[in-house]
Amino acid sequence: MKNRILSIIAALLITLPLAAQVKKVKPTKPAAPVAVKEVLDRSKRPQPGPAPTIKIGEYQSFELANGLKVFVVENHKIPRISYSLVLDYDPIFEGDVAGYADFSGQLMRTGTTTRTKDQIDEAVDMIGGSLLTSPTGISASCLTRHNDALLEVMSDVLLNASFKNEELEKIRKQTLSGLETEKNDPKAISRKVSSVVVYGSTHPYGENITEESVNKITLEKCTEFYKTYFKPNVAYLAIVGDITPEQAKPIVEKYFGSWQRGDVPKASYPTPRAPAKTTVAVVDRPNAVQSTISVAYPLDLKPGSPDEIKVKLTNSILGGGTFRLFNNLREKHGWTYGAYSSIQSDKLVGQFNASAEVRNPVTDSAFTEILSEMNRLRTETVPEDELNMVRNYMMGNFGRSLESPATIANFAINTARYNLPKDYYSNYLPKLAAVTPADVQMTAQKYIRPDNAYLLMVGKAEDVAPKLQKFAKSGTILYYDIDGKLYDPNKKLKPAPAGVTGEQVINNYIKVIGGAKALKKVKDVTINSGATMQNMPISLDLYYKAPDKMLMQVGSGAMVFAKQVYNAGKGVSSSPMSGETKAIEGDELDGMKEASMIFPEMYYTTLGYTVTLLGIEEQKDKTELYKVQVNKGATRKDIEYYDVKTGYKTRVESKEQVTEFGDYKAVDGIMFPHKMVQSMGPQNIAFVVSSIKMNTKLKDDLFVIK
Repeated sequence: MKNRILSIIAALLITLPLAAQVKKVKPTKPAAPVAVKEVLDRSKRPQPGPAPTIKIGEYQSFELANGLKVFVVENHKIPRISYSLVLDYDPIFEGDVAGYADFSGQLMRTGTTTRTKDQIDEAVDMIGGSLLTSPTGISASCLTRHNDALLEVMSDVLLNASFKNEELEKIRKQTLSGLETEKNDPKAISRKVSSVVVYGSTHPYGENITEESVNKITLEKCTEFYKTYFKPNVAYLAIVGDITPEQAKPIVEKYFGSWQRGDVPKASYPTPRAPAKTTVAVVDRPNAVQSTISVAYPLDLKPGSPDEIKVKLTNSILGGGTFRLFNNLREKHGWTYGAYSSIQSDKLVGQFNASAEVRNPVTDSAFTEILSEMNRLRTETVPEDELNMVRNYMMGNFGRSLESPATIANFAINTARYNLPKDYYSNYLPKLAAVTPADVQMTAQKYIRPDNAYLLMVGKAEDVAPKLQKFAKSGTILYYDIDGKLYDPNKKLKPAPAGVTGEQVINNYIKVIGGAKALKKVKDVTINSGATMQNMPISLDLYYKAPDKMLMQVGSGAMVFAKQVYNAGKGVSSSPMSGETKAIEGDELDGMKEASMIFPEMYYTTLGYTVTLLGIEEQKDKTELYKVQVNKGATRKDIEYYDVKTGYKTRVESKEQVTEFGDYKAVDGIMFPHKMVQSMGPQNIAFVVSSIKMNTKLKDDLFVIK
């Protein structure tokens, strides 16, 4: 398998041009001119309209003897009923088996003592309903006439869940696949590391699911969670739809009255604090061309706090929509597609976060502007017209949310869970309308803290980190890996044994896969492999003929999506389905020249490449890899990794992508990797080789460039 397969994912994402569909319209007689009474001055922002007057819908509640609290919101517009059961237990620190609570929530949907997963699915599908489970509850809905049938299944899942090992293994496999994808998703990495940085790895909000923790989850641990935390005395049930409270009470009693209450563990944790000084944290992604940045810190803001509404308005002005951060970083500077901020209230500890994705060269400037906008809210009084505009935006969103009866049910549950005043939501708009510019400034001074924040950057540390040094008030930049573990970048690489060079590492690789003499006898190679992308089977067929011919073909079944051909210094890329063809030039053509060589490592010197052994990098599984930098001209620099023990090449990091190799097997005495995982941005595609053939006398016609 090659160490550089060009633009595989890009080829897969080629879109077919659509023929323009133009409908001919018969000309009509022009209408008589109308006198213009008023000219719209587009240079002036329209004045905001008056604040809406909104009446909050009513709900009724009752409580069962077992402690289950029920809230009913009538809505007879359509014959449908929805149920939302929410559990209110203290957050759990899961430790070295992080993820077991989530596994338990998923397992509840996979079977009971009387029904299999297929039987549950069939019962729900037969009535056109839905049923979802999670570690914090269950939601379900159906047409009114199927209410009893739905509740029979829902209560069975809730009260009689039965976990099976085969279902656990399915969830484990899916979770591990998701974690593999997240390794190359900068946003996912940023969320994961930010939680560790802000809350600490010993707080339930700061721990993350890892491959190690997933592999330690047992059926017993999941069953223990279900039996411990699914209790009616910590549960709230919202019923929304075509039902009255009088109808709801006997039905709820029938299906949930036998649910046994029980003691649910309480937990307390140290409250995370914002850093005393601005702290810079970096996650190094050597092949990244842009940075994912965030400014974050924990804060004390409880649901229903007297400041909560003022805090929400203050944050909206900063970045809760297309306002200050968006206008600054996108509209004014053109650095990003969007920049936003959020402030979350929480009964344990809240959080502030402002984030954006920007190009590497402007990363430090983007941080400067975010911090500047945070400071501006603290030091300057917000103009009245801007305050009114943002306030009316929030009022409009609040009013639209009330169109959903589920919103009223959520209001009811929140009022009970957080012990809010009964009129908290009905007074939301009047309190929002009463916020003044002075209130905003005082709120910003209390909750917007640019001098006590964590500045996190996920990106190419080599290019960006030196520019971030000015923000690190402690003088030190903290480095984290993608799982949120702190490390010293100066100690991450161990020195290679004395006398070992990059050239020796590569020559050893050539030796272990077969030796230069055997490799030179290979005149052509055909590699057939396959993968799955968005649930569709994808084939990748590669053809090589010495010394300088290559054909790459990507498709599915009989369809060919994309082709790339290189022949003696010329290259083309085409889409047979659309008929489009374009010449390949520049750096991409240079890459194809290398890729056309069956074993390019033997020709690095001929190509003018220079190699440098940077050291030995230890992986999480304790495997040690030689890290070799390969300089490929003035603009290209790849990092290649070779297993210290086996000598095999395991990974290549280039500017465009990351490619991992594994499962080496012998083909006619030569070792080829039979698995290749290619990552471009957040996308991963794992190709598995089905066949490799050598010296089959491929015809030159296969590589003709038309």
